[in-house]
Amino acid sequence: MKRFTLSVAVGSAAAALLVGTTTSAMAQPSPTGSAHRTAHTCTAPATGHASCNAIVVTDAAGKPVANATPSGLAPSDIRSAYGLTSASSGGRTVAIVDAYNDPTAEADLGTYRSQYGLPACTTANGCFRKVSQTGSTTSLPKTDAGWATEISLDVDMVSAACPDCKILLVEANSSSFADLGAAVNYAATQGVVAISNSYGGSDSSQLSAYDHPGIAITASTGDNGYGVESPASFKTVVAVGGTSLTKASNSRGWSESAWSGAGSGCSTLNTKPTWQTSATQCSGKANADVSAVADPNTGVAVYDSTVYQGRSGWQVYGGTSASSPIVASVYALSGNTSGYPASYTWAHTSGLNDVTSGSNGTCTTTVWCHAGTGWDGPTGLGTPNGTSAF
Repeated sequence: MKRFTLSVAVGSAAAALLVGTTTSAMAQPSPTGSAHRTAHTCTAPATGHASCNAIVVTDAAGKPVANATPSGLAPSDIRSAYGLTSASSGGRTVAIVDAYNDPTAEADLGTYRSQYGLPACTTANGCFRKVSQTGSTTSLPKTDAGWATEISLDVDMVSAACPDCKILLVEANSSSFADLGAAVNYAATQGVVAISNSYGGSDSSQLSAYDHPGIAITASTGDNGYGVESPASFKTVVAVGGTSLTKASNSRGWSESAWSGAGSGCSTLNTKPTWQTSATQCSGKANADVSAVADPNTGVAVYDSTVYQGRSGWQVYGGTSASSPIVASVYALSGNTSGYPASYTWAHTSGLNDVTSGSNGTCTTTVWCHAGTGWDGPTGLGTPNGTSAF
């Protein structure tokens, strides 16, 4: 059973867990079948709510593996893999929208950036700003340790892909789509070029909060294999799928395949955007549009000092929570976000790495769950190869 399909059946007890001061997740074998164990850091979403899509590598007891020094993909790896080594945003701002408060977000970001020799990004120097869904800097939501890991992952991935991007972190009061949507609407008024949303719930009808032409609004497709999540299924949103990314002895230096945990499919509630072609074989919005690394077994290094499951420090994360802020940052690097940015990407596929192998499950139409030449559900049109497709 996929976690997001619980949104109708889950009871009030689960809802209470979701909005408590901490969340928990059971350890599970990685979807790729590797020796690593992984866990979702947020509980399944109740009706009208979303769950974060962060996945952490755990030990056999289900506790996050935390160390004093980093492992996993570093910023130099992300920029190398996606052809971003010489790209600069000129100081454009990427907004991150998540639920609840991460009290150590700025300090943790400082540790991450210092570790990798990236320039400081702080409130004091104007690079980082953390606010509530109403823009308050003093009246912030309550802390949730599971969502705090998500926030650390998101701001670290913006830093990795776009070291000179400014970061606006907007924390919603809860994981409800009403509050998350309010946070997106606030972010859209702040001069940002991209808004990343690393969360999702069951496929649902388009919400106006996620419709802001001129801003690249990205959203994770999910971490439970074949199946559709919102807001990625909204036609105004860039749906970001996931890959497994490994170093390789080829001209690129990297190899990618579809990650088995990435979400994909066709929305039955949202109409097909005019820029999506017949390649999707969908009558509605198809997930994904594009993709980036998401497999926790080829995961990214993240620093988080808000204690989660008794652990803090350097950890390895994955999930399409990683790929959404990476792609949002690539749009920030390009600055080409007029209209609905996904339409530009669909018209410039030569600037993408086509991912042609891997699968995320069983489906009635092969292309919806099996990677292949051109568009496919798990990886969309492919992954960034520089900024020319964005």
